[in-house]
Amino acid sequence: MPHHFRDLGTALEWRAKGETLRVEAWGPHAVRVRATPGGPLLDDLPGALQATPPDGGDAQIKIAEHHATLVNGRITVRIDAHTEGKLTPGLRASAGSLTFLNTEDGTELLAEQPAHFWWPGPRLATPTGNGHHRLEQRFQAYQGERLYGLGQHTHGMLNQKGAVIDLVQRNGEVTIPLLVSDRGYGLLWNSPAIGRVELAETGTRWVSDSARQIDYWITAGEPAEVLSAYADATGHAPELPEWAAGFWQCKLRYRTQDELLEVAREYKRRGLPLSVIVCDFFHWTHLGEWKFDPQEWPDPAAMVRELDEMGVQLMVSVWPSVSPASENHAPMLDQGLFIGTEAGPMAHADWPDKGLGAYSAQVAFYDATNPEAREYVWERIHDGYRKFGIKVFWLDAGEPELKPGHQQNLRYHAGPGLEVGNLYPRENARTVHDGLKAEGETEIISLNRSSWAGAQRYGAALWSGDIGTDFASLRTQIKAGLNVMMSGIPWWTTDIGGFHGGDPDDPAYREVLVRWFQYGTFCPLFRLHGFRGAEQVLEPGMTGLANEVWSYGEQAYEILAAHLRLRERLRPYVMEQMRITSETGVPPMRPLFLEFPGDPVAWQVEDEFLLGPDLLVAPITEAGVRERAVHLPCGARWTDAWTGEEHCGGQTIVVAAPIDRIPLFLRDGTELPVREAR
Repeated sequence: MPHHFRDLGTALEWRAKGETLRVEAWGPHAVRVRATPGGPLLDDLPGALQATPPDGGDAQIKIAEHHATLVNGRITVRIDAHTEGKLTPGLRASAGSLTFLNTEDGTELLAEQPAHFWWPGPRLATPTGNGHHRLEQRFQAYQGERLYGLGQHTHGMLNQKGAVIDLVQRNGEVTIPLLVSDRGYGLLWNSPAIGRVELAETGTRWVSDSARQIDYWITAGEPAEVLSAYADATGHAPELPEWAAGFWQCKLRYRTQDELLEVAREYKRRGLPLSVIVCDFFHWTHLGEWKFDPQEWPDPAAMVRELDEMGVQLMVSVWPSVSPASENHAPMLDQGLFIGTEAGPMAHADWPDKGLGAYSAQVAFYDATNPEAREYVWERIHDGYRKFGIKVFWLDAGEPELKPGHQQNLRYHAGPGLEVGNLYPRENARTVHDGLKAEGETEIISLNRSSWAGAQRYGAALWSGDIGTDFASLRTQIKAGLNVMMSGIPWWTTDIGGFHGGDPDDPAYREVLVRWFQYGTFCPLFRLHGFRGAEQVLEPGMTGLANEVWSYGEQAYEILAAHLRLRERLRPYVMEQMRITSETGVPPMRPLFLEFPGDPVAWQVEDEFLLGPDLLVAPITEAGVRERAVHLPCGARWTDAWTGEEHCGGQTIVVAAPIDRIPLFLRDGTELPVREAR
């Protein structure tokens, strides 16, 4: 047997000049690839894949003199190896080059590509010190390839071919390094390292700024098959709680217990559906004490009881930051529970806190990658909120929002900042998940401003952060949300109407709000939030203008109330999709191509989507528009949900969209209660 290759049973390994490259069956139709520039492979690095592969992988390995193959279901991996003067005929890459093939017909899915015929090859490791390297992984580019996923971004692209994406967590920019291709594969960059991915016409390059080994997972199949395999490999989302499928009311911010309760009572007086109401930031005594300020929230137990009688859950904002004024700061510092630094002061951000007047505090951040820190914070959450029966938590600023964000200077329990920095939001969600689960809760959901691969298994929902309040922002959000769906995070929402501003008395903004609310009715989570009015100084007493459905005038109110009732009528259908998502990994909100991969036009449509398999949604995203073109995917018949008119698929039609109506179509005779009974 050639000394370059080793058959490990479920894995194929190649070694040369100190490098070790291993390809391992990792679930049906999928493989995991790891490469290290020197020394043994490391099995204990943080990543997204669960500890053991999904059941069903069946590696078949064949080794020849200059190449070897591993076949696992739909995917075949070929390793070409040569030494100087012994080139394999037709070899187009350097030693140890990988090519991924469709097993059935032998077509190429993806292949490594060297940077140069001599050096470097497709994998490059440049030392950064202490056994870490700047790692590069290069793949060939394919003309016309369409690429989806990669989390949530505000660049306004659905197909991300041509983009350069920073692999780093920021407010509104969420890194989930799963890429789904129309060529029939999906690739997970299984590393939380800070870096970037470049999807250029000349090649694809993944970069980790400082890490110890290349690690990625790749599977073959149509997009829905890719997402199912990804859920098997990284964890399935639990079933969404029934109450979470309803309407969530929120604003920045309700300042007191009485103010919040009065809003909930008004919803009930008006007979409007309400499932969740939110207690936002600055409700605390000090940042990092995770409990209500008794001057503003004098009787949380009574508040929760009254809300419960109305069938409303209270969601409370929980931040990862800890003010020096907090009673927890000193013990957490002593116990090493904060994110540390390589040099200089404790990792921090400037943030206002109660009792400081016009000054800001240098707040620290608990280290969510540290199990002891997660346990400590959960104990405080339990004592401050859980004892009142609260079980829904809003994990704001969980990137975490450090200022300045010098990742190279951060030191986490899980490792150096550059190597593990993207992991934080997932582990922050884990604090709540593990805490609730240990207390016997079965309905677990948290709302997060950031995320990472595998967060779905912890019941972590994502919202799109602090965004604009215009039609351009709405257009961007539609594409961002669909890419989140293609990234394996099925629970997602926006701030309906956007976050930064918006005047409830401005007719132009009212139109934005109405059209956004119509779109939000069909998102996985249905949530109204925002900071209405002019910008203010960030301080503990701040609040925006009213942001309830009756805050935008009578015409808007009638439309919004009608859509609240529409969502209620659709909740059984929504919950059915959530159950399917939990079982299969296929998301509830779907780009057209996910259901219709055989329709070439479906791959190009960026402003429509399906809620489940049977309800096509075509939002209105421009001012003054009262009709729009809608592509109806081929392979189905479509019924206009408002008029009952039937259309053959495979065509684009123009449909009416008056201000009180969003275009909706039902697939192949599906019956859903879209129209309100008269």
